[in-house]
Amino acid sequence: QVQLLESGGGLVQAGGSLRLSCTASGRTFDMGWFRQAPGKEREFVAAVSWSAGSTYYADSVKGRFTISTDNAKNTVYLQMNSLKPEDTAVYYCATKQSYGGSPISSFSYHYWGQGTQVTVSS
Repeated sequence: QVQLLESGGGLVQAGGSLRLSCTASGRTFDMGWFRQAPGKEREFVAAVSWSAGSTYYADSVKGRFTISTDNAKNTVYLQMNSLKPEDTAVYYCATKQSYGGSPISSFSYHYWGQGTQVTVSS
């Protein structure tokens, strides 16, 4: 069982920046960030695949968000720049229990954090 602890959410004005952190208690196999806005389905934001040596981004955040990792701390970060009001959502980090599955599909992930609120004011 892997536990994920997120932090770093908050309230920021449009154009501002936030950095989210997610620390895992055990071994992780690829990690991703997803978000869910009120009344909407959970959507993919970014992911890092160690097996593929690749990162992935949703088109809506490409060029503004950056996913990175600190393996020594078993932590993944999501640096969010040029934030927009439409980025407002609860952000969740997730990891798998094994390799395999699409890194951009929530169905591939087995463990989820509790979520952290990001609110971007206009």
